[in-house]
Amino acid sequence: GGHRDPAPPHPPSPSSPHRPAAAMLLRSPPRRLHLLRPRHLRVLSNAAAALASPPPAPTEWTEAPVASVRAATTDASLFHVSLDLSAHGPLLASHVAAGQFLPFRLPSAPYPIFLAISSPPPASSAASPPRSFDFLVKRLPGTPSARLCDLRPGDLVPVGGSVVGQGFEVRRIAHARHVLVFATGSGISPIRSLIESGFGESEKIDVSLFYGVRNLQRMAYQERFKDWESRGIQIIPVLSRPDDQWTGQRGYVQNAFSREKKVINPSSTGAILCGHKQMTEEITRALVADGMSKDKILTNF
Repeated sequence: GGHRDPAPPHPPSPSSPHRPAAAMLLRSPPRRLHLLRPRHLRVLSNAAAALASPPPAPTEWTEAPVASVRAATTDASLFHVSLDLSAHGPLLASHVAAGQFLPFRLPSAPYPIFLAISSPPPASSAASPPRSFDFLVKRLPGTPSARLCDLRPGDLVPVGGSVVGQGFEVRRIAHARHVLVFATGSGISPIRSLIESGFGESEKIDVSLFYGVRNLQRMAYQERFKDWESRGIQIIPVLSRPDDQWTGQRGYVQNAFSREKKVINPSSTGAILCGHKQMTEEITRALVADGMSKDKILTNF
């Protein structure tokens, strides 16, 4: 998932069959989650699915200044938010794996929200490690994460003193020759962290990324695709509501995957999922039916 957010009391009815995801990036919760009590809502992350139990709230909080805020998509449904952590060395050092989250405590939220970090862990960066954390934030009106998108550089934000979660446990697929990555919506956020931390750069591994959104106006990180491809990632964009000029894959990533039938040898294949709960469930079922072990299907929650 990409980020976890409490749901508004009466969420707008969905305008598309895509439902916001719940756990990886901690993107936005599925629409029906407004039927759950707040104590249940806090277990959701914004990018993939419901967590079995909520992460513990940090015992220590600090304040970090906003470095930048800008639209990440042409329709401004997603925003890039960056925090300046140059004065927070221990917090930076606590980010050791792609897929980890940072807790935020916003004035309008009764409990912390958790956003997946989209920048790679500092230790994976070369000579000059970054002194900031980047996030891809879904701007769903009426939610705390939407208010995060309204902040300006210099504004102080209360955040946890360390990151939470184990991230993607890539050691479980260390021997895979083929890795299938599936992301929808803001679930692409921790996938960026994974790719830019060097995952997939070995010549011994073949990585395919199925990235699903409604249309190109909602697709973040298009400007990074060339770099990702240079790192050995094959990108398969999948649009559920493309315009007439679109010649690529249509529908949902589940459909595109079933058409491509990428699983060659289940014993040498791994998968990484981040996005809508329905997608993660359907892809998991398909992979297991193809003979893949669930232990080789990774999420970040």
